[in-house]
Amino acid sequence: MRKRVVMGSVAAMMLMGMVMVARAADDPISGTWKLNLAKSKFDPGPAPKSTTVTIRVENDVETFSSDGMDAAGKATHTEFTAKFGGPDVPVTGVPYADTIALKRIGPKQIIGTYKKGGKVTVTVHVVVSADGKTRRLTYDGKNLDGKAVHDDVVYDKVM
Repeated sequence: MRKRVVMGSVAAMMLMGMVMVARAADDPISGTWKLNLAKSKFDPGPAPKSTTVTIRVENDVETFSSDGMDAAGKATHTEFTAKFGGPDVPVTGVPYADTIALKRIGPKQIIGTYKKGGKVTVTVHVVVSADGKTRRLTYDGKNLDGKAVHDDVVYDKVM
């Protein structure tokens, strides 16, 4: 009898784990995304040579990691983990920001607020297309030089 209870508990825990993984995979924000330079515009620029982003959303928490190459050919890496509607959290790899806060405004839409020294520098609006294959980010704010930033960045889903 005890063996059945233990086996049943183990099976239930495994099923819950599979459901949680499936939920993360089902979130339209989650996935691996590759920068589409032909469809993107960087103002003031310059554009990076490449960027690949990996996002996992689970229990209203986004884990974000990106790797790429800037315009000069230097490797880049950005990462953060933030709860939707939660407080500012540290972000690494963004020259104009040391924190980010995320707000989910729909199943396929997020607003991110970047801050440096507690002051808002850039706001980014993220929208995943209806078919889930494209992710568009619109950046508005100021870079480290105080120049206005108006980037329209498009990513294609690869996984």
